[in-house]
Amino acid sequence: MQFFRLKYVRCLNQSFRNFYYFTLHQQPLEQNFTNMAELLLVDDHAIIRTGLKLLIQASFAHCRIDEASDGNAAFELIKNHDYDLVVMDVNMPNTDSFGVLQTVLALKPATKIIMFSMNSEEIYAKRYLKIGAIGYLKKDASNDEIIKAITLGLNNKKYISEELNEILLTDLRANHQSENPFDKLSAREFEIVQHLLHGDSVSEISEKLNVHTSTIGTHKSRIFEKLHCHNLIELNNLAKIYNVVLVF
Repeated sequence: MQFFRLKYVRCLNQSFRNFYYFTLHQQPLEQNFTNMAELLLVDDHAIIRTGLKLLIQASFAHCRIDEASDGNAAFELIKNHDYDLVVMDVNMPNTDSFGVLQTVLALKPATKIIMFSMNSEEIYAKRYLKIGAIGYLKKDASNDEIIKAITLGLNNKKYISEELNEILLTDLRANHQSENPFDKLSAREFEIVQHLLHGDSVSEISEKLNVHTSTIGTHKSRIFEKLHCHNLIELNNLAKIYNVVLVF
């Protein structure tokens, strides 16, 4: 965990420096919007929201930006407002980003959401895209790449980085056979894996997901069968091998 904290601090510092430089030197981009674009930035770090907001405002002449620091606050804003684009952090305290994404899209299917994360595209991006996100953007992406993703999103197009595109093409060439065993899991199963790795019991997961304990128990058995694990220790070891980290 210390490694991830150090990596995140470096990412925060570098990102803010890049954003600040960009706001001083970048001219507003040509836009295809007739009305003011309305965006929602969701991240638990104020420095990230501020930097991203400065970058967007420097690049788009007409936009209004709201902010939220967690999934609950974001959901309340989305319930009462139709945003042109939502940029949402994957890793926020007390926030199940998989669940938030599913809940938002169930309530408002037309909502366009780009996930913003330090986590591996190979492991996580495909899952969020499958649920319904229109893009998965790494926090260490360049300013140009960030603006590209936001521009595509505002123009009702999906964003896929060159790296992710290569990963998807490789999967296709391999006839969809992935070496990562976690790719065998459904979205719900992977969500439960996250809770198991967090140390939650079956009853705790049941309460958090509002699902009967027997259903969670069945999912847990299927997860262990698909991953060829016999206990939580083996599950944790497998997660470390494939760089599966918690998203909440």
